Amino acid sequence: MEIHLNRVDYMQVGVTSQKTMRLLPALGKKATQKVAIADHDGIITCFGMKKGEALPVFKTLPGQKIARLDLGGAAGTPQEKIFVCSGSQVRGFTKKGKPFLTFEANLTESINAMHVTGADLLVCASYIYNHYCDCKDQHYYLSGDKINDITCLSSENLARPVPVLACQDRVLRVLRGSELAYDMEVPGPPSVLELHNKERGEDILYGTTDGKVGLVQIGESAAATRWEINNDKKRGGILCIDTYDIMGDGVGDVLVGRDDGTVEVYGFDSASEPTLRFEHVLSESVTSIQGGCVGKESYDEVLTATYTGWVTGLTTEPQKAESGPGDEVRMSKEIQSKVEALRAELEQLQVKVLQGREQYQQTSQSSTAVSAVPVFSINDKFTLCQDDASYSLTLEVQTAIDNLLLQSDVPIDLLDVDKNSAVVSFSECDSEQANGNFLLATYRCQANTTRLELKVRSIEGQYGNLQAYITPRLQPKTCQVRQYHIKPLSLHQRTHGIDQERPMNRLTLAGQFSFAEIHSWVVFCLPEVPEKTPAGEGITFCFHNTFLGTQLEATYCKGEGHFKSDNISTISILNDVLSKEATKRKINLNISYDINDDSVSHTLKMIHPKLEYQLLLARKVQLIDALKELHVHEGNADFLIQEYRNILDESANLLEEYKKQPAHLERLYGMITDLFIDKFKFKGQNVKTKVSSLLEILDNYDLNSLLDFFKEA
Repeated sequence: MEIHLNRVDYMQVGVTSQKTMRLLPALGKKATQKVAIADHDGIITCFGMKKGEALPVFKTLPGQKIARLDLGGAAGTPQEKIFVCSGSQVRGFTKKGKPFLTFEANLTESINAMHVTGADLLVCASYIYNHYCDCKDQHYYLSGDKINDITCLSSENLARPVPVLACQDRVLRVLRGSELAYDMEVPGPPSVLELHNKERGEDILYGTTDGKVGLVQIGESAAATRWEINNDKKRGGILCIDTYDIMGDGVGDVLVGRDDGTVEVYGFDSASEPTLRFEHVLSESVTSIQGGCVGKESYDEVLTATYTGWVTGLTTEPQKAESGPGDEVRMSKEIQSKVEALRAELEQLQVKVLQGREQYQQTSQSSTAVSAVPVFSINDKFTLCQDDASYSLTLEVQTAIDNLLLQSDVPIDLLDVDKNSAVVSFSECDSEQANGNFLLATYRCQANTTRLELKVRSIEGQYGNLQAYITPRLQPKTCQVRQYHIKPLSLHQRTHGIDQERPMNRLTLAGQFSFAEIHSWVVFCLPEVPEKTPAGEGITFCFHNTFLGTQLEATYCKGEGHFKSDNISTISILNDVLSKEATKRKINLNISYDINDDSVSHTLKMIHPKLEYQLLLARKVQLIDALKELHVHEGNADFLIQEYRNILDESANLLEEYKKQPAHLERLYGMITDLFIDKFKFKGQNVKTKVSSLLEILDNYDLNSLLDFFKEA
């Protein structure tokens, strides 16, 4: 059963954060609901719809940026009190806009997640969770990694309210008072949590930054996964989730908003498995999503708020009338008045623009006027994609982007992105100089582009910075710079555990360093490690290489560090970088290794399928032109053997794939060469003279002859 929803834009406020829009409870069964939304200007806007027009109920004065908005109220009463957090302060307003609470949480960091239930207020800032009851401090918890969101369960089966934290290290932490009751691993870094049943229940929906959605049942001592939706279509990360029966079948549907502008509605089939029922793409990230009735009585809709502050409804109300040939279509009075109001508004805006332009021209020619730099906000995200071992850089600006300059002082490849329509041009770089550039690329955007997505792939062992210079279409011309660190082991991703059966190489450090110092070195080397030094005496982190599938385990404490990996090159990079960092701080290190020769053949066998596939792809692509020429010459391809006919049939796909993976083969050759040099480096031998012989073997690739070469060398 599919569903058809029609888009209606209601109004625009300032730039919004995640989860800052809520629908107030309806007064009657089918009555329309009021909308409360908060923005970065610190303004809370509450409005309702009447005869197709947005009528404000109240609007507060500007103030500090609002990070979250939630609804609350006494238990058993309608949840219609509005709570917002900005900085370390929580404020409460009635549904009419009257302030009734200003509570200072006295936290050193800004609150980034909040949940209100009855008299309980739960707030989180970066790593800290605080629970207040009637504004009195109750519980406190320090998390091991950044907290992205919080929710709280209360049901008959649970003795007390149970807070659940979504943490960046791919874990949901379930608390009991100020203690950790247990934690649950999820398949990606969770970015948002929502109760599946608003009234009561133990089920929690989560969304991850890599686009997966799941439902978990929280028990007293353990949690169980009910279902999980993978991100097979490579959509954006999840920013907001809600449940609402938009299909009208009596079962709550799951509404999902993603950071690439996709809005999805998942219904449930007879086996209670989620299935996609509706999908719509907005031009910018969806920060909040709610199900309810806003535009017209009796018509349900999915209400969304986007990054730049647009409040948009996807309503079940039909928006267009259909007629046959010769039929007369009459506009209702309501639609006529709507059209006239829009025309009047358009004329007013045109007059305003003309006046603004004239004023700007006059002031720009004045000798006393001062030029002010226009301030604009950027929403950026630099994340490692597990599927293709590349980094995705997403930039979103509140106005249209004019151009973007990318500059990198480390070798990186730019990969093609289907969604990206900007025109890219490369400048020549001089990478020989001390602080030379390896990449200078300019993206010129088409009109009204507010969101840009790029993909880059780095090389492990080469580290430095990638800088993005963003210039929007604003006068006077202004530019903002964002910097992203590319780490020495940039293609590694955090994981919950490693396979201990693999042949491992070990690196051990000992010296006069503190726990905080060695932790800062690990943060410098590896992505997804919390910057804050972990609590306790020592810590263990596990990683896997997204490109090759090799693993790394890092265990360290004050005065010693143990690293083990099935890839010698990983150990070699760690050895070089850690000793460099220690030398900078004038710390004397005792370094010892334990190299396992079996790990080399193990790593080569892991590279083998990738290398074989790329060589075959390159060979097929080389044949395409010759086969096409034969095809044209002979008029058909019947005389060719089946293998060649298949290459001709798939030529477009093959070329597309080859174009998408520039320098893939070179990258694999480079990894094998590094492995060869690193193997003998630990034995104190320099084998750079034999690299040419290795490349000859790779050109006529055969796994056994490669393994023999590594053994004999």
